[in-house]
Amino acid sequence: MTLGVVFALAAGTYAMRLAGPLLRDRIRISDRWEQLMSIAAIVLLAAFVATSTAFESGGFAGWARFAGVAVGGVLAWRRAPFVLVVVAAAATTALLRLTGIAL
Repeated sequence: MTLGVVFALAAGTYAMRLAGPLLRDRIRISDRWEQLMSIAAIVLLAAFVATSTAFESGGFAGWARFAGVAVGGVLAWRRAPFVLVVVAAAATTALLRLTGIAL
C-alpha cells in the first residue's frame, strides 16, 4: 500500500469520526431510526461472528471452533467477565482439538 493511500484512508477515518460531534445538533434522527440503526449494528455483528466461526481460508473451520464460540456466547450472555469469556472459549476450542474429539 502506498503512503498516499494510507494518508487518504487516515483522513477519511478522521473525517468520519469528526462528523459525529460536528453534526450532532444539525441532524435530527427519529427515535424509530435510532432503534433500527441499533438493531442493524447487532445484526451486522452477529453476521460477522457467524461467518468467522464457520469459515477459515475458504473452507469449513471445524466443530471445535463452533463449540468454543458457543461456550463464549453462553458465558457472555450470562454476563461473565470478558477475560473469562475469552479464556473459556479458547480453552474449549484448544481442548477439543487436542483430544481429537472435534477438529
